[in-house]
Amino acid sequence: QVQLVESGGGSVQAGGSLRLSCAASGYTYCMGWFRQAPGKEREGVARIYTGSRSTYYADSVKGRFTISHDNAKNTLYLQMNSLKPEDTAMYYCAARRGGGYCSFQTEYNYWGQGTQVTVSS
Repeated sequence: QVQLVESGGGSVQAGGSLRLSCAASGYTYCMGWFRQAPGKEREGVARIYTGSRSTYYADSVKGRFTISHDNAKNTLYLQMNSLKPEDTAMYYCAARRGGGYCSFQTEYNYWGQGTQVTVSS
């Protein structure tokens, strides 16, 4: 079992920045950030393979968000810059322990409780 504890959400004005953190209690093969806005489906934001450090970003956040992982602290981060009102959502951290693919939500075994990000115009 892997427990994921997120922190760092909050309210910010458009153009501002926030950094989300997700502390994992054990080994992870890949980790990702997902978000769900009211009335919308949950969508992938970014993912990282903790061994190779390979990353992937959704088009909507490329150039603004940076995902990273600190192996020593076993903690995932999402640095969010140039935030827009459309980034407002509940953000979830997710992790997969085994190998394989990490492209889809169904491939993640563990999920955090979520942290709210609100961006005002």
